[in-house]
Amino acid sequence: MSQTKKNRITVDIYGVQYVVIGTESPRHIRRVASVVDEKMREINSMNPSLGTNKLAVLTAMNIVNDYLQLKEKVAHLEEELKRVKD
Repeated sequence: MSQTKKNRITVDIYGVQYVVIGTESPRHIRRVASVVDEKMREINSMNPSLGTNKLAVLTAMNIVNDYLQLKEKVAHLEEELKRVKD
């Protein structure tokens, strides 16, 4: 049975410290936290009266929206590549 090394990193997101445990590199974990922090601050600047819970949900929705759009673009590009190869 293979053991994957887990990294334990403390990150700061929107002024709160979180301990994140994952198999990704510390650099990657910090980058993810930084993107979440930036998105929360961006949304807060447009909606300063939002509570933290609503802000977190809107941030998650925005990030998932970005992810799904990129996933669709990748699928489209893979289809185009397949057509070009055939």
